This record gives sequence, C-alpha cells and structure tokens, in this order.
Amino acid sequence: MTGRGLVVVLPYLWLLLFFVVPFAIVLKISFSDVDLAIPPYKPLWEWTGKNALAIKVNFNNYVFLFTDSLYIKALLNSLKVAFFSSLLCLIIGYPMAYGIARARPALRNVLLLLVILPFWTSLLLRVYAWIGLLKANGVINNVLIWLGIIHEPLTMLYTPFAMYVGIVYSYLPFLILPLYANLEKMDWQLLEAAEDLGCRPWQAFYKITLPLSRNGMLAGSMLVFIPAVGEFVIPALLGGPNALMIGRVLWDEFFSNRAWPVASAVAILLLILLVPFMMWYQSVQSNESAGSK
Repeated sequence: MTGRGLVVVLPYLWLLLFFVVPFAIVLKISFSDVDLAIPPYKPLWEWTGKNALAIKVNFNNYVFLFTDSLYIKALLNSLKVAFFSSLLCLIIGYPMAYGIARARPALRNVLLLLVILPFWTSLLLRVYAWIGLLKANGVINNVLIWLGIIHEPLTMLYTPFAMYVGIVYSYLPFLILPLYANLEKMDWQLLEAAEDLGCRPWQAFYKITLPLSRNGMLAGSMLVFIPAVGEFVIPALLGGPNALMIGRVLWDEFFSNRAWPVASAVAILLLILLVPFMMWYQSVQSNESAGSK
C-alpha cells in the first residue's frame, strides 16, 4: 500500500473500530429484550432445533420512548438547555473572539492562551470548583453578604441557573476558538473602506463583520450545541437530582435500572437526532474551507 493510500485508510479504519462497531453493538442491543442476567438483555438471535436460526427483533423499546412522557420531556429539555447555552456562549464569546482578533499579535497569543488554559485542568475539578462558588456558604454568597448587597444566602446551587453557568463556562472556548479563526482571516480594510464611504462603526459591523463571521458563529454554536444535548456531568453536579436531561436518563437506564435495551434505544435516538446537526456543521466547515481558497 502506498503512503497516500495508507493516509486514506487509517481514518476510515479509526471510524470503523471506534464508531461503526460500537454503533452496531448498541443498535443490536436496542432491539433485544430485557433479561435478569449478565448481560441484562436477551440475545437477538439464537439457534433452535434442526440448526434453524431464530431472530427476535423487539421494536417495543423505541415505542416505549415515544409513549413515556419522561423521555420526551428529557429530550425536549436537553434541546432547550443546549440551545440557550449555545446562545449564551455566542453572546459572551463573540466580543471575546472579536477582541482577540483585533488585538496586537503579541497580546493575541496571550489572550488565546488564557482561553485554552482551562483545558489543562480536569472538567470534573472545574465543575467542583463551581460548587464551592455557588453553594449557600460559598464564595459568591459570602462576598455579597460582606458587601451588604444581600442579607441571606441566595439559592444558586442545584438550580437551572447553576447548570447554565457550568455548561457555558465549560463550552465557551469551543465557540471562541473557531469564531476567532474565522474573524482573524477577515480583511479589516473592508471596515476602513466602509467608514470612508460614510458608514458608521455599528453599521459596518452589522453589514460587514457579522455576515463574514456567520460560518464561524455556526461552527462554534454547533460545537457547543451537539455535546451539550447529551451532557451528564454538569447537570448531575450543578443541576441536582431534578435536572431532567437525556444524558441523566441514559445513565439511570444503564446503571440504575439496568434496562440496557431501553438505554440503547435512547442512545440511538439521540444519535439520529444529532446527525443532521453534525452534517450541517460539516457543511459549514466545507463551505468555509472552499471560501478561503
């Protein structure tokens, strides 16, 4: 095999081993029946008498997902949380990415390092740090009481507010970096030309900068939205037991209820739901690459 062929084969081999094979296993389990055994599901096919192969496909797991309101509510709530988290990341991250792109080259590297720096620490440790900040006797409440702004501790931990704070904080760099890469390639002389023609700064931003950064905004938003839909750690630690997210439901079905077929059906449904967003993100990336050539 030539070097070029090896370069092409290796990514496909990676996808085969770590995506197609696990997906096929989970898909097979999703069509099986629950069983009080190890593993806790019945085989999808088995040999009967006279060497006959009996295949037992169970579609009730998928029907159950659409008839039980718990899964529908968890899925809709996960989409809502992921959407507003992406929107908040975009509102906070756009000025940061814009400021980094307009900064001096020496300062730009320092600012990028500050954005990437949280990745050097474990996500679990960073989420636990927010517990210390948001709890009733945490840093934020103590400072507010000391300043006289409040007289009693605010309930922030184990609320939707804490969950949004954790998700936005954790995924904000995923929006800033692709958006910065998009803004950094923009020709800033277009803004100068617009101002020379009588365009005000806010008009130049609205008519030039914002449209040219659309692909970066979409790419960054997808990088936040897609993993946020299936997020489990942050809702479990900051949102508390009442945080109804599809990732939490998936965990409970696998490890608490040991209903692997139902949990596998949830995983397949979640993947099918996210595939269009992944394809959209890939399309945005392809269009951006084609436009930069």
